[in-house]
Amino acid sequence: MNKIKFRHEIKHYINISDYLSIKNRLINIMRLDKNSNSDREYRIRSLYFDNYRDKVLMEKIEGINSREKFRIRFYNDDHSFIRLEKKSKINGLCNKVSESILKHQCEELISGKIDFLKESNKDLFIELYSKMKWQLLRPRTIVDYTREAYIYPVSNVRITFDKWIRTGVFSRNIFDTNLPTVKSIDEKFIVLEVKYDEFLPEIVHDIIQTNNRRSSAISKYAAARIYG
Repeated sequence: MNKIKFRHEIKHYINISDYLSIKNRLINIMRLDKNSNSDREYRIRSLYFDNYRDKVLMEKIEGINSREKFRIRFYNDDHSFIRLEKKSKINGLCNKVSESILKHQCEELISGKIDFLKESNKDLFIELYSKMKWQLLRPRTIVDYTREAYIYPVSNVRITFDKWIRTGVFSRNIFDTNLPTVKSIDEKFIVLEVKYDEFLPEIVHDIIQTNNRRSSAISKYAAARIYG
């Protein structure tokens, strides 16, 4: 069995001035994510799961030390490559496991037909099935945003800028290309995320300094839930 690897994750709200300053420094030492388009970005759409008691949301708000969330995610409106993901956080460290899932399987999930999960040979599918049965997890909220991502090989550093963060309005149809969305985080802010393994290299640490802005417990899912 592969050992589960946890990573450090730091998040900041930054403004446009911070973004431009950091970006102009890091492009000299970091490479752009290979999935980026000609605008150096890619789009992400996710459908998050929660239950009728808002378990996932409340654990985030209350700062529970050990928590997890499930989501379905695809990139650049490409429905041929979709991931089912579980993101866990323990003692401030994060881990993500994922499996590929087909579009028609996602549509079954959204409609409440989940038996295919338990019949799968994928551990993550079976785990989601059990939690949909016993914790009553259900597809809950869609989150859309644009991401700009950079990679630094030492300590597997990944820096991302998430922009134009929006949420679907009362819809769980993640494949609706005409889905109405509204902003869930003020567009004057960008979410800076810094992920790394054992340590953050000093050169990267120096680049991301943002005038003593403190890291924040930011959750795009929690922000989206302001609309229900």
